[in-house]
Amino acid sequence: MKNFAICINPDISDKHSIYSLLKTLREDEEIHFYSTIAEQELIPGIIKPLPEGSTAKIDCILVFGGDGTILRAKQLALDAEAPILGINLGYLGFLSESVLPEFASSLQNLKLGKYKLLHRMLINCQLKRDGKIIFQGLALNDAVIYKAANPGLIHVRIKASGRYVFNTRCDGIVACTPTGSTAYSLSAGGPILAPQMQAIVLSPLNPHILSIRPMVFPSSERLQMTIHGLQQAAILQIDGENSCPILEGDEIHVTASERSIAFIKLSNRTFYQILRNKLHLGK
Repeated sequence: MKNFAICINPDISDKHSIYSLLKTLREDEEIHFYSTIAEQELIPGIIKPLPEGSTAKIDCILVFGGDGTILRAKQLALDAEAPILGINLGYLGFLSESVLPEFASSLQNLKLGKYKLLHRMLINCQLKRDGKIIFQGLALNDAVIYKAANPGLIHVRIKASGRYVFNTRCDGIVACTPTGSTAYSLSAGGPILAPQMQAIVLSPLNPHILSIRPMVFPSSERLQMTIHGLQQAAILQIDGENSCPILEGDEIHVTASERSIAFIKLSNRTFYQILRNKLHLGK
């Protein structure tokens, strides 16, 4: 690897440390840093602008920030068909593999091919209104139906591959990948899934009936959620970003995507070690 795209959390206060490190590493003539227009404005003069629409030369996406920044780099990784290496500058950094003090050695390992690739599934989310698709997006973590400004609960009718599952009145539903099972879904009482699994978790948010619990579906299922009982528009969120308003009678369809995103693995840390260290599992 020698061609790297840079993504940086624009809200990081200490950009000087990243600036200095990239400036030093750029002296290696075998390494080339590229960026989008947004990163050019954050650290001008250090990295080359990525020609618009040209991502074929990128070998890896270097993401400086936390998990949210990695989620925002999803589209660039898909366009470039390049893996992501997260350098954690946030709070949890569950998806990150390196930290800033170790970045120089991590980069050397990438140059020498001393790494593994871990592929993580994506889910495709479609919002249908009157039989027409009005929004479509890919989620690495989750697709969330949220009641937004509605004062009461919303009604959600759930089907799996056309088969009725259950009705629920709730604040919303989180549909997540195994990667997203340690995020919002976990806070809603959902299970933790190992990232190499192929499955979709549905976690209702504050359901009115206690017998409604999170469920795990095989990735082959086509999940459909029909929304009723709206006094005001609800919101569809994809990976933490408000993406589309939901109206009465809208259908949200969630399926496993044929595409995936690769993450760089440099260490021998297991997923279970990460759970113990990051989430204090069992402590």
